[in-house]
Order: sequence, then C-alpha cells, then structure tokens
Amino acid sequence: MSPTRFASEHKWIYWGAIVILVGLVITGLVKYSTVKRSSQTLSKANQLQEELQKAGYPSPDTDTIERLLGTDGGQACEDPGSALKTALWKIQQANGAAGPGMRPVITDTKAVEVERIVLQVYCPDELDDFDDALDDLKTDDTVRR
Repeated sequence: MSPTRFASEHKWIYWGAIVILVGLVITGLVKYSTVKRSSQTLSKANQLQEELQKAGYPSPDTDTIERLLGTDGGQACEDPGSALKTALWKIQQANGAAGPGMRPVITDTKAVEVERIVLQVYCPDELDDFDDALDDLKTDDTVRR
C-alpha cells in the first residue's frame, strides 16, 4: 500500500478530527464568555451589597441582585432620566388612591438614595441624567422606622 493511497483512504479521519477540534474551540469560547459574565455579575452584585450596607440599607442576597440587574443594570440603567420613566416613577409615589382621590406625596429621601446607589454601581454615566430629572422632586424623611 502506497503512502498516498493510505492518506486518501483515511481523509475522512482528518476531516472528522478537524470538525471535532473546531467544535471544541467554539464550545470553549462560549463557556469562557459565560464564566466571565457570571463573574462580572457576581462582582457587581457584591459591590452593590457593600454600598447598600455602607449607606445603612438592607440588601437582597447576591443571587437576586445577579438575576435582576445582571452586568449592565437591566431596566434600572435604561435611560433612567427619561420623561416617561420619571413620570411613571412620580405616579408610583402617590397616596395609593385611584381616580380623583389620587394625590402626589412627598417622596422619602431614602427611595431616591437607593436608586442612586444602584446607578452608581451599574451605570455611573447615567447618574447626571437621573439627578437632572429629579431636581424638581420634593423629598423628605417621610417614612418612620
């Protein structure tokens, strides 16, 4: 048997090995990005917990923070200073009545502080827009412990 005939008969083995190696490389890259993303979410969640505890607030567990905010802050960081989000946020700060009985209330300062801490950790570039949007919001210590 000549060496060229041997190589041509087993060409499918070479192609099979190449396909398997390419598959392993792709799988490795996908796994690496997943591990990198999960370590980033854990790092951000731990940082948020530390910041909340420094400010004297209770903090949810890291798993909850990771699922809720991920690596980019999720909904909290999607244009927090937009007019619609600001309006919806202000509506949620009402007295709870419906229709003509609904009245705005003075928002507790701590509610704004907690959202500000989340923005500081996950999307500090959005902080100025958030502060500008809430400049006219009246806050005070309205919740008693």
